[in-house]
Amino acid sequence: MANSVTINPLERPDSRTSDVPARAPRTAIAGVSGYAGGELARLLLRHPKLNEVTPTFFGRAGETEIGASTYLEDLHPQLATQGNHHTNEVLPFSWDRIADSSIEVLFLATPHEQSREWAPEAIKQGIKVIDLSGAWRLREDVNRAVYRLKDANAAHARELQSEAVYGCPELRRDQIREARLVANPGCYATSIILALAPLLQADLVDVHHGIICDAKSGVSGAGKAATAKTHFMHAADNLSAYAVFGHRHTGELLEQLHLQADQIQFTPHLLPIPRGILSTIYLRLKQTANAEEIGTALQDFYRHSPLVRLHVSPQLPEIQHVVRTNFCDLGFALATDGKRLVMVSCLDNLLKGAAGQAVQNMNLMCGWKEEEGLL
Repeated sequence: MANSVTINPLERPDSRTSDVPARAPRTAIAGVSGYAGGELARLLLRHPKLNEVTPTFFGRAGETEIGASTYLEDLHPQLATQGNHHTNEVLPFSWDRIADSSIEVLFLATPHEQSREWAPEAIKQGIKVIDLSGAWRLREDVNRAVYRLKDANAAHARELQSEAVYGCPELRRDQIREARLVANPGCYATSIILALAPLLQADLVDVHHGIICDAKSGVSGAGKAATAKTHFMHAADNLSAYAVFGHRHTGELLEQLHLQADQIQFTPHLLPIPRGILSTIYLRLKQTANAEEIGTALQDFYRHSPLVRLHVSPQLPEIQHVVRTNFCDLGFALATDGKRLVMVSCLDNLLKGAAGQAVQNMNLMCGWKEEEGLL
């Protein structure tokens, strides 16, 4: 079982928490102008536990300072209230403003380099950080090299990296509850890890035969900044593979699933839709199995995971069923030989793949039910 996933059973409890109510922390979002930042703002503004503690919203470093005339509703008009009131100011980021607002939980919806710089300072000031970038997800230097990150204080960065918790609640609940720095998983990685973790945990997969992950994402997965590949003229009426053998989420699959590089192949594709991910995963089982055994392995693993929905074979998930929800839907099809298995995983890349998962992590850190404000 050298290649199977080892999950501490204490890290997969149910989502119930103690009866002692936790005080709502003061939260802030840095990088609220992006797609994930906008979704995060929407979720926090409607979060039932944050009714009396409005989040503070910051732009990204280097963005033009428009001062008091910049509002969340200008950046994301869909968040305007009845009467089109503009009430949530977006402030230029500064540590003085962070201190003045007494921020306790800081969401970083910022570029990787910015998160790598800002997270240590926030931790130094006693602020808990949930980072939506890839800056702190990877422990191994060889995997993290794809980001080309440079640290002003390499020793301090290594120390903080060692305590950063990979923010997949279905795998790391207990660690997330106690964390100071949570590294929100990548969207592709979330869809694939959630599909494979139960099967690897149960030692059902023949990893030496190889696992093929064919994943497709909507254009929002590439971020808000326009590129030649995300331009309408390229993406519309098209389907293209990219970053073959080199996508930055590959390292997350290797580290979290305890696989070797030659045991899994992940190929991402760009779909001509705004949002959503569908991952089709092809694998071979060690021993002949039936559909009931596969279903049981999934049910046992996700028995207490409120944001994972399991489909009964042969029903398979579809993107249209998860878009604008915080769920990851899983389904499977087993060949008649009982050894060839196809897993299908669907999620919204901006929610369960980004902002929704970040709020799920905040809920755990605050001692609340992990699905609070997400259903």
